[in-house]
Amino acid sequence: MADVSTMSSLKGKDFLTISQFTGDEIHTFLKQALDLKKMQKEGIPHPYLSGQTLAMIFEKSSTRTRVSFEVGMYQLGGSALYLSSRDIQLGRGESIPDTAKVLSRYVDGIMIRTFAHEKVEELAANADVPVINGLTDTHHPTQVLADLLTIYERKGKLKGLKACFIGDGYNNMAHSLLEGAAAVGMDLTVASPEGYEPDPEILSAAKARAEENGCQVGFTTSPQEAIEAADIVITDVWASMGEEAEKEKRLRDFRDYQINEELASLAKSDYLFLHCLPAHRGEEVTAGIIDGPHSAVFDEAENRLHAHKAILKCLMESN
Repeated sequence: MADVSTMSSLKGKDFLTISQFTGDEIHTFLKQALDLKKMQKEGIPHPYLSGQTLAMIFEKSSTRTRVSFEVGMYQLGGSALYLSSRDIQLGRGESIPDTAKVLSRYVDGIMIRTFAHEKVEELAANADVPVINGLTDTHHPTQVLADLLTIYERKGKLKGLKACFIGDGYNNMAHSLLEGAAAVGMDLTVASPEGYEPDPEILSAAKARAEENGCQVGFTTSPQEAIEAADIVITDVWASMGEEAEKEKRLRDFRDYQINEELASLAKSDYLFLHCLPAHRGEEVTAGIIDGPHSAVFDEAENRLHAHKAILKCLMESN
């Protein structure tokens, strides 16, 4: 999947968006994740980050992000330091550049889960250690790496597959999926109601990259068009964190975009269903789909651990 030169190109890098990586680099992350997963399942110690510390800044709460990075650092022989907005001065007047410079003197890497993507970019621009985007309102690249890992495990390939994302096209999952699909040569169509289209700059850049890599990404308002003959069916909650006040409106706007048995019947007979969780059964997906034979959501959730360990190892390993 990857060579030594690709591995060395990742050391010390930030992980802010999927679009910053080549297809070979993404496959390097995936190969590392598979290797680390095999070692963990077989009980083989893998202390590649012995003595290293990851600072984890959480301005948005999380289950999978916190547990996967914290456990991942432990399994890699290092340690993780949880920092909420109540624990550090970032939320009380200390500038992002000063926070980045101070933390760089203490730790070997920084993971941040926050709201504005610009905050992550500013943190990375001023830090002397790798910065990992654990989620922003615009991008969720670490989740999408876990999704690609799950697809690769189940389907044996990425290039040439047809995927769809049905839901809010302007959310972080849709954006990072567009970027990830374009990078690895996988077709992807996002289906959303009018007014919920992906960011036009992200969509345009993904389309251009997809053309270079022999695949297609795009947008439609028709969930039926998007899911037709799809190998991979993906959705997310209709009201993301911070959008709860809009929930009733979103329930109305997205009522025809639920992944249910009727809509899923248009996908390929062996389609794979993914959802980054948490899920709201009866809203964006029926219980029959998410708990059914096509669903890989708990494999996908587990793969957060292995994908995140691969990111940490590739970016932070000193040897």
